[in-house]
Amino acid sequence: MNIYFGLGTNLGNRLENLSNAVEKLKLIGEITNSSNIYETEAWGGVPQPDYLNMCVKVKTEKFIEPLEILKTVKNFEVELGREKNIRWGARKIDIDILLIDDVIYKSEELNIPHINIPDRLFVLVPLREILPDEWRHPENNMKVDEMIENLKNEKYPVKVMNLI
Repeated sequence: MNIYFGLGTNLGNRLENLSNAVEKLKLIGEITNSSNIYETEAWGGVPQPDYLNMCVKVKTEKFIEPLEILKTVKNFEVELGREKNIRWGARKIDIDILLIDDVIYKSEELNIPHINIPDRLFVLVPLREILPDEWRHPENNMKVDEMIENLKNEKYPVKVMNLI
């Protein structure tokens, strides 16, 4: 089972926050790929510091229910110092489940694929680095580059470095 996560942080030591989140994700499975880190302006209209974002691929030999993964990463966020705040507000760490293989899962708590993948360059750009070239979104059947092209008027994230 392959799980793709999006990580973001804009408070405190951002590089350390990402590193700590990656370490926590190793408790779920083996990190088999990670993207570069990108610096981006905040998304969602709330004034706040810039984010560092990256994507990570975790492989596990056992199937884990999507809601169990969600519960686990929400616990990781709390352990890493995330506090409840306003929607799309500043945060020490954000861990989003983006994809679980080609699973389509819908509930009140969770949508897989993540519902906002097609709308967020700060997710698409690093995600493109760790997905197979032939991958297509299981709902809209688009390749990552096609979704990026649809956002060509958005500000492109700035590559910072590779954490791992």
